[in-house]
Amino acid sequence: MTGAAIAAAALRWVGTPYRHQARTKGAGCDCLGLVVGVLEEVRGQRADPLPPYSPDWGEIGAREILIGEFQDRFPESTGPFVEGEVLLFRMREGSVAKHLGIVAGAGFVHAYSGRGVVETRLTEPWQRRLVARFDVSKGS
Repeated sequence: MTGAAIAAAALRWVGTPYRHQARTKGAGCDCLGLVVGVLEEVRGQRADPLPPYSPDWGEIGAREILIGEFQDRFPESTGPFVEGEVLLFRMREGSVAKHLGIVAGAGFVHAYSGRGVVETRLTEPWQRRLVARFDVSKGS
């Protein structure tokens, strides 16, 4: 599994509608469902389940579930952005980090309410929200 294969698969999900806690290309997914669905597609096997989470990007005071789950499964990335990396964002200061995207094309692919799966440029405002990056081409 290469970063290029992960990025190419993520781009094929663009246009999928947003559906909280779903992960079916063309039918619906959220940002976590996009990442899990892409990894399953590239690997050709079902992924280990991740715990459910609320759709509230501004959730405060809750445990940082996604950071811990990804740190347990994949090495963190440093240096220049690389195709196929998973990005974890904190959408509001003081809130739980729970928005995910995949580096691909001219930016990153992610899913969010009202827009579905889209490709977005990784602009400075997005980079300010970035909490962690993971090399999902390695790990479980």
